[in-house]
Amino acid sequence: MKKSTLDLPGLLTSLDPDAGLAQRHLWLIYLAEWIRAAEPSVDGAVRRVEEIVAAFEADPEALNRLRRWSKTLVETVDITALLADFGFAPRTAMASEVVERLRYKLPSTPETVDASELFMLVFPDRFDARWLHALDSQLMNRITALLAPQQEEGVSFWERNLLDAITYCSGQILSTGFAPELRLRMSEQAREEKPFHALIHDVENLRVEVMLPLRTTDRRDAAAAQLRERLEACRAAVSSVYSYVEAEGISVGLIFRLRQVRARIVRIRRLLDCLLSNDRSYETSELLSNLVAVGIERRSVRALMSTNSSLLAAKVAERSAETGEHYITRDGAEYRSMMAKAAGGGFVMAFTTLAKFALYALGLSVFWSGMAAGFNYAISFVLIQMLHFTVATKQPAMTAPAMAAKLKDIQTDSSIQEFVDEVAHLVRSQVAAILGNVLIVFPAALLLSLGYAYLTGHQALSTKHAEQVLDSLSLLGPSVLFAAFTGVLLFTSSLIAGGAENWFVLRNIDSVIRYNPGITRTLGTARADRWATFLRKNISSLASNISLGFMLGLVPAFTAFFGLGMEVRHVTLSTGQIGVAAASLGWEVLHDDLLWWAVAMLPFNAALNVGVSFYMAFRVALRAHNVSGVDRSRIYKAIRQRMWRKPWSFFWP
Repeated sequence: MKKSTLDLPGLLTSLDPDAGLAQRHLWLIYLAEWIRAAEPSVDGAVRRVEEIVAAFEADPEALNRLRRWSKTLVETVDITALLADFGFAPRTAMASEVVERLRYKLPSTPETVDASELFMLVFPDRFDARWLHALDSQLMNRITALLAPQQEEGVSFWERNLLDAITYCSGQILSTGFAPELRLRMSEQAREEKPFHALIHDVENLRVEVMLPLRTTDRRDAAAAQLRERLEACRAAVSSVYSYVEAEGISVGLIFRLRQVRARIVRIRRLLDCLLSNDRSYETSELLSNLVAVGIERRSVRALMSTNSSLLAAKVAERSAETGEHYITRDGAEYRSMMAKAAGGGFVMAFTTLAKFALYALGLSVFWSGMAAGFNYAISFVLIQMLHFTVATKQPAMTAPAMAAKLKDIQTDSSIQEFVDEVAHLVRSQVAAILGNVLIVFPAALLLSLGYAYLTGHQALSTKHAEQVLDSLSLLGPSVLFAAFTGVLLFTSSLIAGGAENWFVLRNIDSVIRYNPGITRTLGTARADRWATFLRKNISSLASNISLGFMLGLVPAFTAFFGLGMEVRHVTLSTGQIGVAAASLGWEVLHDDLLWWAVAMLPFNAALNVGVSFYMAFRVALRAHNVSGVDRSRIYKAIRQRMWRKPWSFFWP
């Protein structure tokens, strides 16, 4: 059968129930294509369904072939698997589900006995869900009469498949509900009520009432009501796990399993509606329409990652928000304190800059040079943390979630003004931190380089190397791109920090350190307690500092391997490098354009480091907090008005 037969007479004549498996399924695929038509409309598709139904009703020979074809289809393809398992992961692991969805993006063959694969081939378009939903009861009854399902003991073929699908779905819910990963995290009330224990019993009661025709519908409806109550109890037990993960930390794999259970409960409810409804034809079209939507999502890796990482993003953003509140200054005393902390950070970074050039002089290979630089940066950032100093560019990714959390309560003009106040506080804090870093790191690096030259008798950098440093930092080169790229790394470090703290809390690591017999014997009870308290308080900052340090050192090495040539441009480190290079070149450098182009880059460097990392963190936080429907134009207008009326408020308290 060729695609040229895609018209009504061709569809009727090409239907061959004795054809091979692939050809029989191709006929169904071509039928769906003909219904969709070249320019699909719902009304047009429904009219085409009516046309082909009428054509089969008027042609007894074609109708006979259709019934034989339908009988062969249901004998070779397990429809129950489509009803029960379509849209669900075959294994309760998110990684395997990602691989499975990637496989679905590849072309597949109609020569299959897998009902799910055939269903996705026949109904690959979202439009299919719309026209299936539009099929009315009368038309669905006519279609059912065409296919003439066999009756057996008063129960139709469709009813038996619905019952089997309900049984299979219930078995999957039962196995997941009994898994220790979920069971141990349920509320105490859910564990005492044991809703999963009687689930299969309730399913079997319903099967008996449906399969035995002598029983009354009252008993059947009572059995169905009991099953619905049981499903609701199972859903409540599963939902109680969310309270645990919100308090103790989130696992993407655990969330994936929870969503699978809840989706299966919804599927059973749909199957029950289809089984017990007085208007079963309408419910059947609804079920098929829903399965089409499920099939579209089944192929989407993005949808999987989005739905199953949203709670993790929320938890990461929440923990970052808690940390970020400490970086926002709101009065003069906090502003001066921020500048003092930033000045201390700038002083430490001056030593970091000299250490960077010392490591460069060792002439290590690209990888080991990057590794050494990573150790240098990581140690410096951790030292700054331990001394309670700060580095300006690390703040935006932490403060953005704190800002986004406040957007949830924006309803009135006064709340918008309060948010604009927070924006002003944040910008002012960044200005204070950047000034504190930059104004100290430059003279400190300059003086350290001069002191080194005085003690050793030669400059820290050769003239050629110093000129190369200034040229690499120039505004005329690719430094703008590198500064934005560094902002991405700063944002990534904040994600790592939130993820590390979530893992630490989820696995109860502080309790492990505090009470594990092996650890307490090694460290002693008091020291183990101190270590547990310290790590619980500082794990996020440690993860952020260490990961950022190694990314700044190693990412350029890895990108060089692929020929990309990406570098990092951290404003504090760049300012320190300018100081070292200026000291090595002497007073004559003041007349060199290389110096001033490098200095001209610093404001852009700071703005891109801060802006890119803040923007990306803010976007993640907005999504994580489900902030939607916010009138952003009102917010932007309020910020512009503040900048026009009180521009100095963005720079000084």
